Amino acid sequence: MKVLVIGSGGREHALVWKIARSPRRPQVYCAPGNAGIAQMAECVPLSAEDVKGLAAWAEKEKVDLTVVGPEAPLTLGIVEEFQSRGLKIFGPGRKAAEIEGSKAFTKELMKKYGIPAAESETFTDAGAAVRYVKARGVPLVVKADGLAAGKGVIICRTVEEALRAVDLILVQKAFGAAGEKVVVEEFLEGEEASFLAFTDGET
Repeated sequence: MKVLVIGSGGREHALVWKIARSPRRPQVYCAPGNAGIAQMAECVPLSAEDVKGLAAWAEKEKVDLTVVGPEAPLTLGIVEEFQSRGLKIFGPGRKAAEIEGSKAFTKELMKKYGIPAAESETFTDAGAAVRYVKARGVPLVVKADGLAAGKGVIICRTVEEALRAVDLILVQKAFGAAGEKVVVEEFLEGEEASFLAFTDGET
């Protein structure tokens, strides 16, 4: 059995480590992987975001299962690309991954279905965001809308910090395309809890 893990971080290292210990004794590959992963799996020199290249390689090598670690390839449609070639892949499709890929989209989804969330507004115009910050007051949380490798969230305890955060994201484009929109959100204090859920899509 051949298994391909997509990604190059600690998450993917853990996935490779666990999969390699399966009693099925799979041949494990990782794209692109890293030096630590290379000790347990064969690294493939392809970017995690090279969706078509990865699918073509998996098809050529007759990979039995692909497991996607990072969010970026999921939002780029890697699941759909693999499935279109008849390849088995573990991960949500592009539409489902948008919940992770866009904070603004997720906020709208929660509003639509009455899911409690911190009060927020989304902006593409820096001037409008500045006016909102000044009217709303602090503390606030300013977030780049898209994927920013865990660095796109700025907690602001003064108006000056919030204005700098808006400028950093919307004007200076510090997070590139991830900062085409900014979400300005009320600050909630408390314990953070994360949950990971799996579904077969049926039940």
